[in-house]
Amino acid sequence: MSFPFFGDDKSKIAQMLTTLPQQGRVEWIGIRPARREPLVSLPEAEVLTDRHLAGDHARPKPSGKRQITLIQHEHLAAVAGFLGLSGAVEPGRLRRNLVVSGLNLLALKNRQVRLGEEVILEITGECHPCSRMEEELGPGGYNAMRGHGGLTARIVQGGRLRVGDVVRVLEFIV
Repeated sequence: MSFPFFGDDKSKIAQMLTTLPQQGRVEWIGIRPARREPLVSLPEAEVLTDRHLAGDHARPKPSGKRQITLIQHEHLAAVAGFLGLSGAVEPGRLRRNLVVSGLNLLALKNRQVRLGEEVILEITGECHPCSRMEEELGPGGYNAMRGHGGLTARIVQGGRLRVGDVVRVLEFIV
């Protein structure tokens, strides 16, 4: 197969797809104490292996691919812009557990990332918006979130997570 943009050098493309030298940062942590309750912002949280954030009402399966949700910090302003708002959307309104800056989260699908010194997540897929976005953000909230809803992850290794922790890409999972 020929790639008109890069010639026939498939190995160069494969190398570019797996090269992510940047580091990110945990900007925000939130839990949902009960169903349909507002998220509570935390300076730190305990991440439970194969489960969820301690105190979060979600009870995913140990083998679940949606044990924790992340959203790109840089997308908070984009979503606000799509809604005609200035600044950025407050993270808790988007109902994701973690806000991460400095890394293109969409490039991390099927990758493992280390957050801080202890926590390891496997990025499993996109976190598509739900109908709650209309309630949280008003008319057009659902469509404003499309393509900017963040990602889901499985917790490979739990531990203590803090706002400000560095996020590093570990490996590509085949």
